[in-house]
Amino acid sequence: MSDEDAPHDPARLNALARTGLTAAPDPMFDRFAEMVRKVLDVPVALVSLVKESRQVFPGARGLAEPWMGERQTPLSHSFCRHVVTGGRPLVVTDARLDPRVSGNPAITDLSVVGYAGMPLTDADGNILGSLCAIDTRPRQWTENELGLLSDLAAACSDSLRLRIATHAAGRRESAARDRELAAAATAVRSGLLLRASVTLARTTTVSDVLNAVQELLTGTLDPDYVGVSLIDVAGRINLMSGSLLPAPIAERWADYSQSARSPSALAIRSGRPVVLPDLTAVDDLASDAAPAFAEMGWQAAASVPLPGTDGPIGALTLAWRLPHTADDGEQTVLAALAGYVAQALQRAEYLYSREQVATLLQQAMLSDLPEVAPFELAARYAPAARGEDVGGDWYDAVRLDADHLALVVGDVAGHDMRAAARMGQLRSMLRAYLADRHEPPSALLRRLDNAMEILHDRTMTTAVLAYVLRDTAGYRLQWANAGHPAPLLIETDGTVSTLAGRDIMLGVRRHSPRTDHSRILPPGATVLMYTDGLVETRTDVIDDRKQQLREMLSGLAQATLPDLLTATLARFAGQDHEDDIALLALRIPDAGDGRVPAGA
Repeated sequence: MSDEDAPHDPARLNALARTGLTAAPDPMFDRFAEMVRKVLDVPVALVSLVKESRQVFPGARGLAEPWMGERQTPLSHSFCRHVVTGGRPLVVTDARLDPRVSGNPAITDLSVVGYAGMPLTDADGNILGSLCAIDTRPRQWTENELGLLSDLAAACSDSLRLRIATHAAGRRESAARDRELAAAATAVRSGLLLRASVTLARTTTVSDVLNAVQELLTGTLDPDYVGVSLIDVAGRINLMSGSLLPAPIAERWADYSQSARSPSALAIRSGRPVVLPDLTAVDDLASDAAPAFAEMGWQAAASVPLPGTDGPIGALTLAWRLPHTADDGEQTVLAALAGYVAQALQRAEYLYSREQVATLLQQAMLSDLPEVAPFELAARYAPAARGEDVGGDWYDAVRLDADHLALVVGDVAGHDMRAAARMGQLRSMLRAYLADRHEPPSALLRRLDNAMEILHDRTMTTAVLAYVLRDTAGYRLQWANAGHPAPLLIETDGTVSTLAGRDIMLGVRRHSPRTDHSRILPPGATVLMYTDGLVETRTDVIDDRKQQLREMLSGLAQATLPDLLTATLARFAGQDHEDDIALLALRIPDAGDGRVPAGA
């Protein structure tokens, strides 16, 4: 289309003029653009008003310069004009392939590829422009995303209507006060949605979501109660916010049928907001809930469905102690808020499922320690504070015979389920070699190296494999180290020494030379093997951390192994460590123990 084809309807142009909005930033409409960008996760969002020869952006977020500074384009660059001329939303997956807009210069000049625009209207139904979400790459818009954008467009239209009313001449003073109050209420509601988009995006559990919703609505819509209900796998409704109710009521409504006459069930069944402005409406439409209303002293309620891919997944319900009519603006806000809540709850469920899978996977891969009398043996594993509660660090101990114990600590790069799966493969291969090949540690690590090369496994991996063997002088440690932090030997008098000697890490080069090292272990001494997450941080010098570790262990020479490991983790890991940590500690029998190893 050329600029001359732009709609010239006088009523529409007059309404645009009465908004008082130009190609200058407006705080309220910038907030709407910010909400769209955050909620739909798009790089660019606009409140676009289509004038006679140009489109202006009183609300804009994410535009590149010079467009962000100018806040306008000629109509040749306007996708939003199609919303005005067509009288309906415009949804484009890939503008480069869509014949409606494929020739639009905004594709190259503004990097518009994916586009979704919803009409912005005045009180008479004139389409003034659009609230649009823009992606710089192809975007398959979901029904849920388009629904949220439509809800926000309705709220944005309300703000435009209030702006038109505010700029209308000759209004009476009482009407001005009403409009000012309505504008203030709209600003409060817009602020609520903006806070909700940010706050709920940070939640990770169902409890987080419930607390966030409660805090968001307190002081705005001021309900006496905010409840969330979800549909379970059997199709029944579960009350998730029972802790906010007296125990008898919470137990009564903990689990109920979708056919119940209650605000939540009505909203879920109909898929639409349910407004109960007074007790008469409660008795007529939600009679099953009337006793609970009487017990709680509630006189009004509103419930909106929580949208899901295949229909409502539950409902968000508010109750008030006085009669309360949720007007169109309030219902729009509640519907948009329900969309945020639904997304947050689904994300929380997804994260919980991943966490459960990760926990089970890690438990399966870190085997129980064997009985190793007369030695003592203890281990700890701590996943990275930011990750999936699972990673590539591992420890293992295998009693090969009465006089032969194998110890392993290793580290596959990464702290997610992929790293854990790769770790499980390497751990299993090494266990098989230990059981089948009676060879020195260096030979088994060389076999593992060769296997990784044959299987095209280039994952960065470090490991220490050590044998504890009966010796004429007592016990001897024989080990080989593939690029791993050196184990530490802690003697009973507090002397801490490093069991040095290290070769190249695994998976780098086939047939890499591997070296065995040996050390007699004094009676009562402790061997500590660990992964680098214990001493490596982004901010500290690693040699300083290693020295601090040796100093601390010197004072723990007589501690029990569980206490030694617990203290070590508390001191060096804390609550926010950046990497996975595995610890394995072995204590040699004291000279006065009196026990002898089996077979000696």
